[in-house]
Amino acid sequence: MHTLTLRQRFSLRRFHRGLGPEAGPVQLDRSRIFILPSSTGLLFAMVLLVMLLGAINYANNMGYMFTFLLGSMALVSVLHSYRNLVRLEFAAGRAEAVFAGEPAVFEILVSNPGERPRHAIALALVEEPPVRVDLGVGETARVILQKTSRHRGRLAPGRIRVSTQYPLSLFQAWAYVELDMNCIVYPRPGPARSIPPHAVYRPNQTGDKGRGVDDFAGFRPYRPGDSPRHLYWKAVAREQALLVKQFGGDRADELWLDWNDLPDLPVEARLSQLCRWVLDADREQLRYGLRLPGVEQPVNSGPAQRARCLELLALFDSPAAA
Repeated sequence: MHTLTLRQRFSLRRFHRGLGPEAGPVQLDRSRIFILPSSTGLLFAMVLLVMLLGAINYANNMGYMFTFLLGSMALVSVLHSYRNLVRLEFAAGRAEAVFAGEPAVFEILVSNPGERPRHAIALALVEEPPVRVDLGVGETARVILQKTSRHRGRLAPGRIRVSTQYPLSLFQAWAYVELDMNCIVYPRPGPARSIPPHAVYRPNQTGDKGRGVDDFAGFRPYRPGDSPRHLYWKAVAREQALLVKQFGGDRADELWLDWNDLPDLPVEARLSQLCRWVLDADREQLRYGLRLPGVEQPVNSGPAQRARCLELLALFDSPAAA
């Protein structure tokens, strides 16, 4: 739980910017919550003023009573708006990796440790629509917030505006929460492009794709180093693409995806193309490795290898979120 210093309590910056990233859980205390009249509340105040002037002009006791009754109800609603936010707790949930251009999804855990339910709580990221939630006594809700990812790297959700206009919409109470969390944004996959001929596939001496050397498993494009015995010569005779027969007992291929295989592309285009090749190699269930300047991911396969290679591409020379 975060405790505010005296300087932070009286800082104008937190009125509109918040306190910056904090390790959760973060609890809203009275020093974090701000309250101002809403547009409806300002209109309501003008109506009360007109009613008061009318009561004074005509010395109408019923007008005084009705005006002061409505005014007291408005003042009491300030307390209810404040109590609707105070002591709410916020913690970071899951944040799955995405590709650049996709919406990043952040899970926020909102807990109500108080002894009364909370109504119409709105959570919103900057320039994103709010998500509203109601909380019962002792309840924890999972709120999903989305933010557009434009560039690869680490993406933080930024400050979250927590607000409510409960119960009469005359006043708006709000606070800012910025949790120390982020998600990995992978490069946008490049276009389909064949792997350069010098990126030779090597046979893996330990892997196995099936149960017998005679089990035909289909065709795949020819790769440099393939045995001529496995070529599909009928396709060659028909002047079609070079195809190679695959058998169930064939051993798995190893492939190195190398930064230097794309010398004609700028940095971001190289990363996008390598991202495409990682996805293609994973889809074909190949054993593959990745070579980048200053870093090398050993040959492997499976979801963990895919995630590790994509993460290296996402964070290449760019540790901070864009």
